[in-house]
Amino acid sequence: MRENVGRGTQRGRGLGVPTGAVMLLGAVLGPGALALPTLAADAAGPASLLAWALLLVASIPVAATFAALGGTFPDGGGVAHFAAIAFGRRIAAAVSWWFLAAVPLGVTAAALMGGHYIAAALGRDPGFAMGVGFGLLVASFTLNAVGLRATGRVQVLTAAVMVTLLAVAITVSLGGVRSEEFVPFAPHGWGSVGTAATVLFFAFAGWEAATHLSADFADPVRGLRRATVLTLCLVVVLYLGLAVVTIGVLGPDAGRDPAPLLTLLERAFGPTGTALATAAAVLLTFGAVNAYLASGARLGAALGRDRSLPRWLVGRTTPDREPRRSLAFLAACCFLVAVPVVGGVVTLDELVRTTSALLAAVTLTGTLTGVRLLRGRKRGNAVAASFFVGVVLVFCGALLLIPAVIGAVAVLAQWRHPGRQRSSGRIGSARNLSMASRVGNSVTSGPENSCTSE
Repeated sequence: MRENVGRGTQRGRGLGVPTGAVMLLGAVLGPGALALPTLAADAAGPASLLAWALLLVASIPVAATFAALGGTFPDGGGVAHFAAIAFGRRIAAAVSWWFLAAVPLGVTAAALMGGHYIAAALGRDPGFAMGVGFGLLVASFTLNAVGLRATGRVQVLTAAVMVTLLAVAITVSLGGVRSEEFVPFAPHGWGSVGTAATVLFFAFAGWEAATHLSADFADPVRGLRRATVLTLCLVVVLYLGLAVVTIGVLGPDAGRDPAPLLTLLERAFGPTGTALATAAAVLLTFGAVNAYLASGARLGAALGRDRSLPRWLVGRTTPDREPRRSLAFLAACCFLVAVPVVGGVVTLDELVRTTSALLAAVTLTGTLTGVRLLRGRKRGNAVAASFFVGVVLVFCGALLLIPAVIGAVAVLAQWRHPGRQRSSGRIGSARNLSMASRVGNSVTSGPENSCTSE
């Protein structure tokens, strides 16, 4: 492992800690900061702060588990790759289909959140909001087609501005927090905390996206771990601070205000706050969409490599090539999602909840994989993460039918096409890596397993 890392560093290839942290920050700290405080407050009132706090605490073992798995088994297949090692290719197929289904749903929802925020800031109509949202999608697809390094450079430039804007909004709003706005604390009952948690999971489901980028780190073990720690610290401070000031300043209006960050900034800075909120919406949306498209495209290409999806549809992972065919497949899926949204058949809230259910299923499978493959304290983190995510998944209720149906179709597809030699060989090789890790060796996938960006 050390030799591989050394060679990667000398070549100057792969993601470093700052760029990697920015990619993770884009996946976790996305447009959820724009709309989710309102959705959570509407579901549970001030008690939604408990949902925020619980999910932030749960994020620690979840993030640690995925960092450990990604560092030990770096591969563009991410959670699906780990599931194949631990539970076999049929479970891995279900995970892959869940994540691929969640990407077009999630990025479309994220783009629309940003579009609605920008429209609200500029005083424009819903049609303008949709146009802006889809424009952000097109720009992100274009940037990802250029390459992961180009995406990383753009996000490095915007990340500092994004974090600064949120930090300023929280800081200047703290003086307006009033204790009476937290009473009654649970107007909809304590069960509403669980309901709010299912909505908020949309904001915390980005940690599994990091595993798809693990093979792109110059040092998958130390680099991914350090990037995860840095991202986690920023997310805890910014999300919890934003939730507190939203409830404490806006009170009952927090559950009805479609643009709480805009309101906070306008109260603090007047007309200048409108420009700041618009900038925050663009940066938060663009970062999240970029990170998920990068992860989803690499997963699709990895599935094409292993013949779990047709190569003519998604291409395959090869060194020194961007997964553009997989990106084109995701673009087509986003178009199919956009049609019922534009037609008013599907709402933004429904998109968010459906995406959360799919990503919760992916995350739970990933943490259970950690229970199976990791040892010592890392395994303890995986056990705690599995418990937390399992509780959230239960509160998804009827939406659990969606990952259940998609998973069943994926498994049936595997039964119809058993025994792919290439996939089986990689799974067997990965099992050997798992055994090596259990006796204390540092291991990594070979160069052929990674989707290296130029």
